[in-house]
Amino acid sequence: MTTTLAPVKAPSWALPISLFSIPLGLAGLGGAWTAGAGLLGAPGWPSELAFGAATLVFAVFTLTYAAGTFRPGAGFHADLRHPLLGPLTAYLPVIAILLVAHYAAVLGALTPWLIWLAVLSLALNAAALFAHWLKHPLDENAMHPGYFLPVTAGAFIAAIGFVSVGQHGAAIAGFGIGIFFWLLLGAVITSRLFFGSELPLPFKPVLSILLSPPGTASVAWFAITHGTIDDLQVALGGVTLFMLLVQLFFVRDYLRLPFSTQYWVFTFPIAVLGNIGIRYAAGLHFTGWQLAGWAALTTSTVLILAIVAASLRLGARHLRTR
Repeated sequence: MTTTLAPVKAPSWALPISLFSIPLGLAGLGGAWTAGAGLLGAPGWPSELAFGAATLVFAVFTLTYAAGTFRPGAGFHADLRHPLLGPLTAYLPVIAILLVAHYAAVLGALTPWLIWLAVLSLALNAAALFAHWLKHPLDENAMHPGYFLPVTAGAFIAAIGFVSVGQHGAAIAGFGIGIFFWLLLGAVITSRLFFGSELPLPFKPVLSILLSPPGTASVAWFAITHGTIDDLQVALGGVTLFMLLVQLFFVRDYLRLPFSTQYWVFTFPIAVLGNIGIRYAAGLHFTGWQLAGWAALTTSTVLILAIVAASLRLGARHLRTR
């Protein structure tokens, strides 16, 4: 049986799991401004604003999505088994890890427990997905870069969460899991993109997710090594830079897309690039490194704010239509 990459339509009352890319992108932008505040002397309010917006949107989306879970034909239990949407169910614990890590000072003694709870939820989610893929083999055309989310990018983000609560050994373990599945799934996903059918135009934005494994690995290793640029960090930076160059050849395809909420897929990779751009500039400390760091932060912020503004215009247009 062949699985086609057709647009996935949910019932009108169901919240599509793909919309969780919105709070993930906002949290990623907050992380970039947190790096800017710590290393460039940037103001702290943009980080708090971005994380506050991410928290609000995540809370509303989670409640709405949970309500849909109890309806037939939609919700978490249906998405988890879906060949295209299954990996996206990891959005929930991944975003929770980022938010808990940011608000560690506010949450106090609860933070380690909440981090472990979110990581355990991610681990169970990823294990359930992986077991399902082994028991019910997927058609090659169902594979897409979003499969990196639960077991690769998610594992690196779990490592960042563990660093925030001083769990160095657990952070190394999470980082190792991310590397293992990056190598394992990377070969499969690349093979699908090379030799399978071409991604339909509406699915082109998922190609930007190819930046997430090296980018999140780099941020995680910076967190583990407290900003040190060692040989492994240089290797991760080289892979990230090469994948960024590859993305430049997709720009024309991206620009052909009519704007939709699918554009939010771009936001987290963009935010991660801004984050590591700041950290590399500070770590290398070359002449003019502050300017380079600010350029990385400003570029990522402007691109994400452009998507925010376009989303607000799109929402207003829908309201007028109704």
